[in-house]
Amino acid sequence: MPLIKILPHPEYCPTGAEISAPAGTSICEALLDNKINIEHACDLSCACTTCHVIVREGFSSLNEMDEGEEDLLDRAWGLEPASRLSCQAFLAQSNVTVEIPKYSVNHAKENH
Repeated sequence: MPLIKILPHPEYCPTGAEISAPAGTSICEALLDNKINIEHACDLSCACTTCHVIVREGFSSLNEMDEGEEDLLDRAWGLEPASRLSCQAFLAQSNVTVEIPKYSVNHAKENH
């Protein structure tokens, strides 16, 4: 099973973590299954950018992005070349390292 290393994030994972998940699992599902409660406002339907992550290692092992994900990522805060929507990034057999950006664009959360 591939290993996901999560770099420290002050809100979601203050000390960082290492978790494993079966190949074919989305990074977002793996995080949520392991009590790392990354935002996912659209319930994993590729309709927002709240689950944006930056893949620091293992990017090329993930499935290719489709046009919908690419279009949404253009709106993500802190976009980098290795950015993915974690709900659309599916694990293969390789380990990955991800960073959850400090901020996300979540209008529902910002309005409260």
